[in-house]
Parts: sequence; C-alpha cells; structure tokens
Amino acid sequence: MQRLQLGVPGQIMPPADAAVRFAQRAESDGFDAVWWPDHLMGWHADTMWTPDLTPLANVQANPHTYFDPLIMMGVVGAQTQRVKVGVVVTDLIRRNPAMAAASALTLDHVTRGRAIIGLGSGEKLNITPYGMSFEKPVARLSEGIDVMRLLWEADGPVDYRGTFHTLEKAVLGLQPFGGRPPEIWTAAHGPRMLRLTGAKADGWLPTKMTAADYGKSLTVINQAAQDAGRDPANLTPGMLGYILMGPDEDAVRRLIEAPLVRALCVLLPSQVFRDLGVEPPLEGGPHGSGFHDFIPTTVDRAESLRIIDAIPPQVVRHYAFCGTPAQVAQEVAEYRENGLRHLVMWNITPFGDPSLAKWSFQAMNELKGLLGD
Repeated sequence: MQRLQLGVPGQIMPPADAAVRFAQRAESDGFDAVWWPDHLMGWHADTMWTPDLTPLANVQANPHTYFDPLIMMGVVGAQTQRVKVGVVVTDLIRRNPAMAAASALTLDHVTRGRAIIGLGSGEKLNITPYGMSFEKPVARLSEGIDVMRLLWEADGPVDYRGTFHTLEKAVLGLQPFGGRPPEIWTAAHGPRMLRLTGAKADGWLPTKMTAADYGKSLTVINQAAQDAGRDPANLTPGMLGYILMGPDEDAVRRLIEAPLVRALCVLLPSQVFRDLGVEPPLEGGPHGSGFHDFIPTTVDRAESLRIIDAIPPQVVRHYAFCGTPAQVAQEVAEYRENGLRHLVMWNITPFGDPSLAKWSFQAMNELKGLLGD
C-alpha cells in the first residue's frame, strides 16, 4: 500500500504573516501539502453567525473572511522548501482559463514545481451574487481545462473554437518550471465529473463519501483514464475530509450537535439526505445540493434555524470524520483500502467548540502519527 499523503488547510484570514508561519510549521511537522479554499462568500449565513449559536461570532465579525488562495499559495510557496501548496478548489467561471493558465504557471515557478491547481464546476454562492452565469458549469469546466492545457502545450499562437471560449492567435510564452505543467486536480462526484477527471485531470479531490462509494468512483475514473489513453497510475486519488475530533465520546457528541457544524452539511446532495433517512433541508429535487441552491446572504434568521434543526447529528457523522484521533484513523484506513492516496484533513473542530481549538491542532499531529506508515 502506498504511503498516504496528508494535507492541511492554510490560514484563510489575517494576519498574513501568521499564515506563512503556520505553513512553515506544517512543513516542519512533516505534512505534505497546505491547501486554501477559494471563496468570496462563506458557507454560513450571517444570520447563523451569532453568539448564541457560536462563540466565534464574538471574535470574528462575519463568516465571509477569505484570502485569495492563489496569492497565498505564492506567498507561502516562496517561503517554504518542500510542502506542496494547492487550492481546494477554484473554478473557471470566475477565473478565465487563459488567466488561470498564466497564474498557474507563475505559481509553478514561484513554488519551484509545488503548486496544485484544484478545479471544480463552481458553487452558486460564489457566482450568481457577483453577476456571473452559473449555466452549464461542468461543460464550462471541461472546456476550460482544454484551453489551459492547449496554452501550456502550444509552441506559438493557437486558435480555439469552443462553446464558451474562443482563442484567435493566442499565445502564452511562459514555460512550465522543470518542463512539466502544474497538476490539475478536480473536485468530482457525479458521473460526468468522474469521467472528466479520468480523461483530463492529474488528481481527484472530492469531499467525503462512503469508503465503498469512493472505491466505485475511483473505478469509473480509472476506466475513463484508460479510455482516454492515459495511465490511471499517474492520477492521485485524493479527498477533502472534514475532521471533527474530541478527546472523548462526550466531546465528540457535543461537536456533532453544534449548530455551525450541522449547518455545513447543507452542502450535501438531496439524495444523500434521503439515503440517510432524512428529509433534505433544501428544495431542488433529487439532485439538488447546497453547491447549487444555497446562497447564505439571502437566508433570514428563521430559515437559518430551520436549516440547522433539519440536519440531525447522523448526517454530520456521514459528512465528516468524527471521533477521537484513534477512531478517525481507523475510519480513514477503510478509504486507503479503496485507493485513497492524499487526504486533505480539514479541521472543523473549532466550529463545534472553539475551546477545543488548541487541543484539536495538537490532535491533528497525533492523527498524522497514527496514519503514518
């Protein structure tokens, strides 16, 4: 079994120098990568961000405070030596593929080949409130990746005629660091995105699903890679895993019952709720999900409370790795057996109980030791 690579989230808000120190500490602690999300708007509604629901509201003005991930990747990458830096994930709606290709190559040089470009089809909350269209996001992503790779590989000006993008004698003269372009990893869940990953990506970065479903989805990806004439062994199967750890069972129970933790599960597809025997908290039919239906700034207080109440703790246990470090390590082992090679361990314990924040960061190192070969 291959060694499991472990990534951690980068600091997303000021002070920026603390983000650098955190990444340097993660590198010295032996983690393999530091990852940043790409958000204009956070997943929690302002009407949830109140002291009675979370003590975080007393120290942070709003839930929408995010650094630009590509800039932070460059800043941190220039001040580290080994650790990889990635975005989990951006999209090619807000970022024009030509500009994304140029930014990725610049990061490739600044980090000396350690940048990973995570791409997804996008989230409605980052798109429509800012005046952009969210129509056909998967098709737009697929075409955008083609544009990026065309510009990376072209020796001179190129033309391209697509549904969403047109190039006319376009050129990108900057060459990749070390002769290989940056890796593209995709946040894929549905059949189309899984096939796209196999055909066009270098890595896979979904959010948590069951271990059995992870293995089945990876089979689809590997088959798509073979069909496209690519070697599946060159693609890294990863996962973004929310980590919710407590020192004992009572603490874990309190964490999974916490309002802000339960609210994060609004992202899940409606069918996942139904499979768990729970009525979905949002409308949108069997394929609806928070990624496509939820805009936090439009949610009033009554709706916030309704959403939280509609998500029972059992859904949290499905969506996150929950337990003591030893229990989480045991659950992760099932995913390794189904092909997982890179786990982004996203610590959400402070959302559940800020008083456990310091303990939880120490527990992440304990978990890392338990997951090591």
